[in-house]
Amino acid sequence: MSVLSAILTGVAMGIVFGFALEKARVFEPGMIVGQMQMRNFIMLKVFLTAVATGAVVLAALHGFGLVKLAPKATFYAADVLGGLVLGAGIALAGACPGTILAQIGAGYRDALFTLAGGIAGAVAFGYAEPALAPWLLSGGPGKLTFMDLTGLSYTVLALGLAAVLVVALVVLERWRPWQRELGTDVDGDFGPAVTQSAVAGARLKPVE
Repeated sequence: MSVLSAILTGVAMGIVFGFALEKARVFEPGMIVGQMQMRNFIMLKVFLTAVATGAVVLAALHGFGLVKLAPKATFYAADVLGGLVLGAGIALAGACPGTILAQIGAGYRDALFTLAGGIAGAVAFGYAEPALAPWLLSGGPGKLTFMDLTGLSYTVLALGLAAVLVVALVVLERWRPWQRELGTDVDGDFGPAVTQSAVAGARLKPVE
């Protein structure tokens, strides 16, 4: 793939991802913080759907020989510490690396500070990585995959994972329907009951 083709493919994928992210509303700070506090599960549903879809698509592309699997090595210290830092940052900022630009485009001005902090953190880690690498990049099984553990092909594992996730999504949706979870967890959306009460109150308020 040429550089131009890679750029155009990346732009196209970014447009589709951004459109889906905005329509799902999981880029909104209230939605993200609500998921981190276990008050709503819309963000989890969207991400599990993306994982299931991605697994099936990747299996098809791999089956046709269009992509090559390149699993990364597992390192316990880096994965655990990185996950904790990322999770804490998401909970505090109400944003993650995939939603910051969407928030900026939607007019969340505080997302500019989150973006600046993320860039500063990446630069700082770049300078600190040589000193941290011996400690972080150790204590793991290396490149170990479920294909190695089970002897099954990636296609079988991907389709199996997608099926399990679909069942989990159905159960999760029956437990916590998405219509009921929007409410006050979404910025600017206070639900029909509250909106109607506010309108009624405004109509009943006497004119001074």
